[in-house]
Amino acid sequence: MKFSKKVLKNGLRVITVPMKDNPTATVLILVEAGSKYESKKVNGISHFLEHMCFKGTAKRPKAIDISKELDALGSQYNAFTAQEYTGYYAKSDAKHFKQIFNIVSDIYLNSTFPDMEMQKEKGVIIEEINMYEDMPQRHVQDLMMKLLYGNQPAGWSIAGEKKNILNMKRNELVKYKNQHYLPEATVLVISGQVAEKEVIKEVNKIFDKIPRGEKVQKITTKDMQTRPKILVKFKKTDQTHFVLGVRTYDLFSKKNPVLSVLAGVLGGGMSSRLFQKFREEMGVGYYVRAYNDAYTDHGFFQISAGVDNKRIDEVIQAVLEECRKLKVVKVSEEELNKAKECLIGNMKLSLESTDDIANFFGGQELLKRELYNVEYKAQEIRRVTASQVQDLANNIFKNEGLNLALIGPFKENSKFLQILKF
Repeated sequence: MKFSKKVLKNGLRVITVPMKDNPTATVLILVEAGSKYESKKVNGISHFLEHMCFKGTAKRPKAIDISKELDALGSQYNAFTAQEYTGYYAKSDAKHFKQIFNIVSDIYLNSTFPDMEMQKEKGVIIEEINMYEDMPQRHVQDLMMKLLYGNQPAGWSIAGEKKNILNMKRNELVKYKNQHYLPEATVLVISGQVAEKEVIKEVNKIFDKIPRGEKVQKITTKDMQTRPKILVKFKKTDQTHFVLGVRTYDLFSKKNPVLSVLAGVLGGGMSSRLFQKFREEMGVGYYVRAYNDAYTDHGFFQISAGVDNKRIDEVIQAVLEECRKLKVVKVSEEELNKAKECLIGNMKLSLESTDDIANFFGGQELLKRELYNVEYKAQEIRRVTASQVQDLANNIFKNEGLNLALIGPFKENSKFLQILKF
């Protein structure tokens, strides 16, 4: 898959991914602004700002003006906030590329943050927080981040605390936007049935004269552990949702392809070890996942599942045993190759649409300032050996590095500490 990159004089990075056989086009803007760039007092401001950018611009004064125009184009559009970035996008029939580019750019550059809308949106965000807290499968992920990183940005909720949301002021949004929404901290990706010449022409019309600024940087995450840690949240649930996690490596580590294969062996597909163990052998749960989550200055590997409350001890012991096996016995060539091809196949299937392609390239450029196509990523995975998987398992699966977060009808940590060891 061909792509091109151009950097404007103000530092804005523009990536074009022409896809002549795809009838759609996606415009995606990614900016280095997320919960890791926040102070405790304004934790949640990145997410709040993302919401408010859809509430009106100078050219489109009301939220309905933005949504009506995009809906009239048959567009799919949204925004999202993560720890290290915020994204805005719209996807439509390729013939509407110029219109959606103009709208997404206007949202990003010219939002007015009406105070009346801001007060109403506080209620919306608080209900979003309530919604996630009512979803233990989702909320247990927040608990794991809190357990691993504590009272620092990596351990805080992306949505923020409710008291912060209620106290947020318009001038704080404006100040934060001016500190972070800068061209040198922004990546613009256009993918689909578009030509690079046409893209650059539209980009220059809107972004060429935007001045640089002085970007406020995030605080480096402190990442250390000397003993097993557990966080239990009591909730009357029909099943227990848990995450078992260990610290790994940052986004730049050459060990990440090995971590992907290790995750594939444990939880990649219905024939993976943990799926077979939980679903086919033990009959204790419906879902189980294993994957590595890497950031620019830290990372962690996790196994998550929702299981029968009465069998949670048995399940945790089974997970630890499967991890222990990877330390002492090499994965067979047959299983290794199956895991690799499963990963590669799923990666390619996940890149069939223009919005997925935009995220694939945009994420690489924003966080790592590098661009590789899917075949390069596939070759990285294919080069992983059974010995590398075993060595990595021995490096990350250690008793003192274990972390367990769970939500269920339990109030004590002690019984879980007794079984949290290999």
